[in-house]
Formats: sequence, structure tokens, C-alpha cells
Amino acid sequence: MFKHIKSDIRAVFDNDPAARSKFEVVFTYAGLHAIWAHRIAHSFYKRRWFTLARIVSQMSRFMTGVEIHPGAVVGSRLFIDHGMGIVIGETCEIGDDVIIYQGVTLGGTGKEKGKRHPTVGNNVVIGSGAKVLGSFRIGDNCNIGSNAVVLREVPSNSTVVGNPGRVVKRNGERVSDRLDHTQMPDPLIDSLRFLQKEIEELREQMGSEDKQKKEQRRLESQQYIGDYEI
Repeated sequence: MFKHIKSDIRAVFDNDPAARSKFEVVFTYAGLHAIWAHRIAHSFYKRRWFTLARIVSQMSRFMTGVEIHPGAVVGSRLFIDHGMGIVIGETCEIGDDVIIYQGVTLGGTGKEKGKRHPTVGNNVVIGSGAKVLGSFRIGDNCNIGSNAVVLREVPSNSTVVGNPGRVVKRNGERVSDRLDHTQMPDPLIDSLRFLQKEIEELREQMGSEDKQKKEQRRLESQQYIGDYEI
């Protein structure tokens, strides 16, 4: 744990322009306190002291407003800004240099067993209110927009927004998922085309019937003339 303390403090100065001094950071940053408490709880969890680990995590939750399950694996230089309302599940894995804002949930989608929480890569920013739910990976260097709801894997170097979350930028290039309204089907035109086709088929059918009737009348007239001549 102690090897992370200096890097955790450094992460605050790197990501928060409001940080003024180490004294202020160490004694007033609840997100930093939550991370340090989690490192203690996680060390107990790895020793299978599960109850003691949960006691530490619940005390941290009460003091900081950040709930991190003792089983979650947290990398180096995690920065939790503001922190209130953050929930991180048991099987969640978080990489290095990740930034998490308030109201974020890294959770599951049900009561399934085993790996049920997301894996977050390195250099990921998760905006306030975002929900990342399920057992999948968020790639490296991704940005998850505020209030996005992410339910499936996100490739590296992507930006995700919306509910449900969708990739709008990847590798620095915008990804368009908008509908091309000029190529959308028009139900009125489709109906008119169907009616036109039906009319043409009826005309062909009626024309064929007229030909048959004319041919029948011609044959009848020829037969009548032949009978008359006889």
C-alpha cells in the first residue's frame, strides 16, 4: 500500500487544478481517503479476512460517500474527483491512471456468479453519473461521457456517450451512427408502388380475359356462319 501513497497524491495534482498543497490534499480529499481505505480493505480481502475487509470498506463508505468492494482490483494513480455516490463492484478491475467522477457505477447486471463487473483499461476517464454495467472490457485511453450507460465492450481509444452508450469517436475520428434520411424507406411511396403493381397485374389479367372472350366470340361466329352456309 505505502508504495502507492506518493503516486496517489501525485495523481491528484496532475488531474485537479484546484489542489494547492499536499497538506490540503492529504487531509481534505475524500476520493484519496477512499482509495487508501480500499487498499487496506483489499489487503485483508486477499488474506481471506472478508468480514474485517467489509468493515473497513463500509467505514470508508460512511466517511467518504464512495463504496468500493474490498474484492475490486485498483491500479496505480487512480483519481476519484468529488467521489460522492461512486459504487465499484467486487469483481471490477481498474487499470492505471484512471479518472472517475462523482455518481459513477461500475456494477453488474444481475445476480450471476463469477466475473460480473467491468474491467477498465489504462488512461480511462469516466464522467459523472456514468453507469458501466456487466462483465466486459473498457479499452485503454477511452472517455466515457457523463450519464452514459455502457452495456457492452468498448474498443481502445474510443469516446462513448448516450443511453445506451454508443461510440461516437474512435482513434481520433468521428464515428457516425446517424440515419441517412435520404435513404430511408418511405411507407407512402412503397404503398403507392404496391397499388400500382396490383393495378398493372389486374389490367394484364383483364386484358387476357378480354382476348379470350374475343377469341371465343370469333370462333362462335365462324361456327355460326358455317352452320348457316350448310
